[in-house]
Amino acid sequence: MKPARIFLITLCVTLLGNFCLGEDPKPQENSQPYSQTVSRGKLHERFEKMMSGVKLVGRFTILGKDDGPMPKEEYTINSVTKLPDGDLWLFNARIKYGERDLTVPLPLEVKWAGDTPVITLTDFTIPGMGTFSSRVVIDNQKYAGTWSHGKAGGHLFGLIEKAVAKEPDLPAP
Repeated sequence: MKPARIFLITLCVTLLGNFCLGEDPKPQENSQPYSQTVSRGKLHERFEKMMSGVKLVGRFTILGKDDGPMPKEEYTINSVTKLPDGDLWLFNARIKYGERDLTVPLPLEVKWAGDTPVITLTDFTIPGMGTFSSRVVIDNQKYAGTWSHGKAGGHLFGLIEKAVAKEPDLPAP
């Protein structure tokens, strides 16, 4: 029997057994199940808190350039605030891209797949950097998505870490 068929049979037997015994499948310890009962306001509040004062630290790929190490990327998000217009949020972000390093306010769309936020850019121009399209899924302390810039494009992924405030330089005594 093929492994896929064995897996499906095992899954069906397990679910049927749980149903007959009146047991619900138990989520893993660290999982946060999706909930349709969480209000949009609570989702917005949680997203604002989770995405303010953080760094997105990870790597990205460039389609067609599959050999060699994946370049690093880092975005510092100082704050995120819901704007009154539809799905727009104001991201005050520091972007390091190649030799460029700038801090800009970015009004970006955030769409929701259930209770999962997806940061969405469609032909969005970032002053001094160019025009980008992107879809970035935020899942707990991780992010992953796709990007394009002109004819280039690829994937991106990484971790969301709390940004550490830099201590001010004190004058020598």
